[in-house]
Amino acid sequence: MGKVAVTAAVVCTAAACAVAVLVVRRQMRSSGRWARAEAILRELEDKCGTPTAKLRQVADAMTVEMHAGLASDGGSKLKMLISYVDNLPTGDENGLFYALDLGGTNFRVMRMQLGGKDTPIKQEFDEVSIPPHLMVGSSHELFDFIAGALAKFVATEGEGFHLPPGRQRELGFTFSFPVRQLSLTSGTLIKWTKGFLIEDAVGEDVVGELTKALERVGIDMRVTALVNDTVGTLAGGRYINGDVIAAVILGTGTNAAYVERAHAIPKWQGLLPKSGEMVINMEWGNFRSSHLPLTEYDQSLDAESLNPGEQIFEKIISGMYLGEIVRRVLCRMAEEASFFGDNIPPKLKIPFILR
Repeated sequence: MGKVAVTAAVVCTAAACAVAVLVVRRQMRSSGRWARAEAILRELEDKCGTPTAKLRQVADAMTVEMHAGLASDGGSKLKMLISYVDNLPTGDENGLFYALDLGGTNFRVMRMQLGGKDTPIKQEFDEVSIPPHLMVGSSHELFDFIAGALAKFVATEGEGFHLPPGRQRELGFTFSFPVRQLSLTSGTLIKWTKGFLIEDAVGEDVVGELTKALERVGIDMRVTALVNDTVGTLAGGRYINGDVIAAVILGTGTNAAYVERAHAIPKWQGLLPKSGEMVINMEWGNFRSSHLPLTEYDQSLDAESLNPGEQIFEKIISGMYLGEIVRRVLCRMAEEASFFGDNIPPKLKIPFILR
C-alpha cells in the first residue's frame, strides 16, 4: 500500500509540473515572450556555428601558431613547451608508484602497482577539493594543504602494494598549469589559469615548493617526474597502446600534447635525444583566432575574468566556463523574455553558480 501511495504521489507531482509547464508556455506564447526566447537561442546557435570551412580556418590558424611556438619562446599564442620527456612507457614497467594530479578545483592522489603488460594495474586514489580561499592565497598554504592530504593517503597504504626495503617512495607530479620546464624534475610556473591566482608562486619551481611542503609534513618521498596532465595522459595511453602519439584534455580546462620529431623544434638548444622524439605540451588553451566563434557571452565572460584576453580557447570550450556561459544566456532570456516569470531567480545572478 505504501508503494502505491508513493507511486501515486510521484505521478500526481509529475502531472502537476507538466500542467504548470504547459500553462507557462501558453502564457509566454500568447505574450510573444516565447518567440523572443527562441530568437535568443537561434542567435546563439548561429554564432556558435562551426561549418567545415570554418573548422579548416581554425585548424590552419592553429598550425601557424604551432610552428611559431616551436621556433621560439614568446613567438606564438601557443607556448609549445618542451616537456623533456623523450621516451614514453613501453608497458613493461613494474613497481610501486605514487602520483599527484593538480589541475583544477580538485586534486587527486594515487598509488599504483605496475607489473608489466600481462599484469592488471592495481591502483587506489582519493580526490580532494581545494578550498576557494587557497586558490588565491599563498604558495605555502596551497602546497601544505596538498602535502597534508598526500600524507593521509600514504598512511592508508595496505597489502598489495609492495615497496622494496630501503627504497624511497617515488612521486609523479602532474601539474596542469603553464610551466617552463627546466628538466624532467623541475619547472617554473609561468602563470595560473582555471581560477587560480597565487602571485608568490609565479616564477617559482613548483617541484621545489612541493618538496619543501612534503618535508614539513614528514613524508619520505621524492618527485621523479614533473609533467602536465596532457603529457601524463599521453604516457598512460602509450603504456597501453604503443601507437598512441597525442592526447587531449577536455575537463576543467583544455590542452593537448603530442610526440614531435626533435629536429623539427628550432628552439631546442640541447643535444638531440637518442629517441629522436620529444613530447610537446601545446598549452592550446591560450589559442586565439579571429576564426573562433566568439559570442557576446564569451566576450563578457572574458572581460570579467581574472585573466582577460588570455586562455580564450579554454574559456569557450572547457568545463570551468561552459556553465557560466549557460547562466549568462539564461539571464538574458529571463530579462528579455521573462523566461522564469516576472522575477529573475536570485541564484541565477550569482556568477559560476552552474558547474
